[in-house]
Amino acid sequence: MGVAGAGKTTVGRRLAARLGGRWRFVDADDFHPPANVAKMAGGAPLTDADRAPWLAALRARLAAGAARGESIILACSALKKAYRQRLAPPGIATQFIYLRGDEATLRARLQGRRRHYMPASLLDSQLAGLEEPAPGTALVIDAALPPAEVVTRIVAQLGIPAGPQDSSPRRS
Repeated sequence: MGVAGAGKTTVGRRLAARLGGRWRFVDADDFHPPANVAKMAGGAPLTDADRAPWLAALRARLAAGAARGESIILACSALKKAYRQRLAPPGIATQFIYLRGDEATLRARLQGRRRHYMPASLLDSQLAGLEEPAPGTALVIDAALPPAEVVTRIVAQLGIPAGPQDSSPRRS
C-alpha cells in the first residue's frame, strides 16, 4: 500500500517472482471502473463514494482467492484505515506493507511515468488523504530503496520462504 509512485506494482510483481510463483500478483488499478479511470486521468481525485465499488471488487477478489487457497499480493493504495479494513476479509490472514515515500521522490517518479492514467497533479490529494497505518499494523519500508532491496526486506522481515531469485529487470 501507499500513494501513487511508491512502487506498489513494481515491488508486488518482483515479490511474486521472488516467491517462485506460489503467490499471485493482483494490481488494484485493474479493478477501477472506467468512470474512475476517466476521472483520475482528467486530474480529479476520487471520493470515498467513487472508491466504494472498487474496494468491494477487490475484497471479492481477495475472498475468492482465499476460498481457492491462493496467496495473493495486492498492489493497492489503501490510503485510509477504513479502506484497509474493507480489504481484509474476516478470518483471512492479511499483512499490509506500507511503502512510505517522501514527496520529492514520489513526484519525480510520477512525472517520469508514461502510459498511466494517474497524473502527478493528484499526488497532493493522495498525500492529504493518506492515513498512515498505526504502529504495528503494517510493515513500513522506505519506498526510495531500490525495488530489489524492498523485496529482500519484505521476505526477510515476514519470514516468507523465498523461491528462485527475482529475475526481473532491475529498474528503480
